[in-house]
Amino acid sequence: MKAKATLKQIAKELNVSVSTVSKALNDSPEISELTKVKIKEYAKLKNYKPNIIGLNLKNRKTKTIGVIIPNILNSFFAKVFSGIEKIADEKGYNVIMCISNESLDKEAHTLEMLSNGTIDGFIVSVSEEAQKAQDYQHFTTIINDGTPIVMFDRIADGVDCDKVIVDDFDSALHATQQLLNLGCKNIALLSSIDNLSVGKLRTDGYLKALSNNGIAVNPDIMIRTDSELDLKNKIDSIFENPIDGIFALDENDSVAALRVALKKGFKVPEDISIIGFADGILASRRLSPSLTTVSQHGIEIGEVAAKLLIKRLESEEEHLPYVTKVIKTKLKERESTRVV
Repeated sequence: MKAKATLKQIAKELNVSVSTVSKALNDSPEISELTKVKIKEYAKLKNYKPNIIGLNLKNRKTKTIGVIIPNILNSFFAKVFSGIEKIADEKGYNVIMCISNESLDKEAHTLEMLSNGTIDGFIVSVSEEAQKAQDYQHFTTIINDGTPIVMFDRIADGVDCDKVIVDDFDSALHATQQLLNLGCKNIALLSSIDNLSVGKLRTDGYLKALSNNGIAVNPDIMIRTDSELDLKNKIDSIFENPIDGIFALDENDSVAALRVALKKGFKVPEDISIIGFADGILASRRLSPSLTTVSQHGIEIGEVAAKLLIKRLESEEEHLPYVTKVIKTKLKERESTRVV
């Protein structure tokens, strides 16, 4: 049986958006007569028949939000999801959570699959592969087709949508300055997320703090990689240098730093003070000494993201301006940093 033509196929062949094809076939005044004729003739040629069930789903509110996160094992994303679910429940929305596993293809497939009438809008943290490739066309396509997206934490600057971020640069600057205030002179940087937007911002904050204090950058005490395994393979080299402080850009990085420091016989915080980014259970409860961390307030991020999306879904304004909300972090001081 010959496959029926779809809106997406017609749009691809004519090099226009799916939204343009849909509007042309429905005689929207937003589309020029020339474009309407061109699209209608092509649709007739391809024997296009509208999917009535699909149209009904598209025009009906499902009261369901799709959430796509890169990694379910990361406690930060679990906290964000908790915040999203809280607000969704209060507003009468259901939530579907999907995991991209850092895959661009899986992220794009999930967006396409769920936007076909299953959900009303998405809350997304961008996958590692998408950020590496700087490929965000799948987000733009979904937004242009009328499905709103709110990005959080890992965002795509080139995509016009609502966003919720933390002050990564300022937080890293403040954390590094705190180590300097404690008397640290040689502060190592550990990053297994150097390929991510948040990793770059945190590194810039660290470098700015050093610059502000007239301290030269020492590449021998910096590990910048995009792999936890690579960081673990290189971390021993850091301790061959006379370091007295460590700033780790991810919870797993800070846990690795603490464990290796203790294994090598260093006293924490007497010999080395450590500050990590992200405030998970490992950092606060399961390690001794407990880690001083930059808390990202994941639950608050989720709540704000859900409120932004629901506001857009329920707004009667056709062109509601996009906003970026910045959530302030907090340095939670524990046992891994000295007390002045």
